[in-house]
Parts: sequence; C-alpha cells; structure tokens
Amino acid sequence: MTRINVEEKLFQNRYKVDAGRPHIQIKDGDVCRSQCKTQQCTVCCPAGCYTAEGNGAVTLITDGCLECGTCRVICTEHRNVEWEYPRGGFGILFKFG
Repeated sequence: MTRINVEEKLFQNRYKVDAGRPHIQIKDGDVCRSQCKTQQCTVCCPAGCYTAEGNGAVTLITDGCLECGTCRVICTEHRNVEWEYPRGGFGILFKFG
C-alpha cells in the first residue's frame, strides 16, 4: 500500500494569486505584536501563511491559502483578521484524486 502524506496532497492543489488584492489582511500589526501573547495563527494555519517574526510581529503571505477560515476563528479574542473569499477565478483550486 502506498502512503501519501498531507504535504504531497496539498502540493497537487493550485493557487491563482490575485496580485495586489489579498483576501486576508491583518487589521493592525501592533495588536499582534503587543496584545496577542500566543500568536496562534502562526501554528494553526494549515497552509503556513502566518509567520512569527523575532520582533513579535506576524507576517502574512496569502499565497497558498486554503480558504479554510481557521485564522479568523482562532483570532476571535482580538478580531484582528479581515477575511473574505477571493474574487471569482482566484484562490485555491483543489485537485481531487
């Protein structure tokens, strides 16, 4: 039996970037740096779109986002994530099989 890991399955998906129009944004970077002690988005995002920086900031790169909404659910305490679906034709293109 052949085993396939999650990374191999995710690699089969395609993502069409809507350049200059991200569908997710961090509302206020200072909130991540000074008020959010856990920065859970950096470990809960299955696509790894959030990165904790050494100065306490959080960097968001939306390329490859799975559009699952985990980030907006996990950030309910601060409500610092602005999230919407990408425009038609952009975003994740799942390949099943």
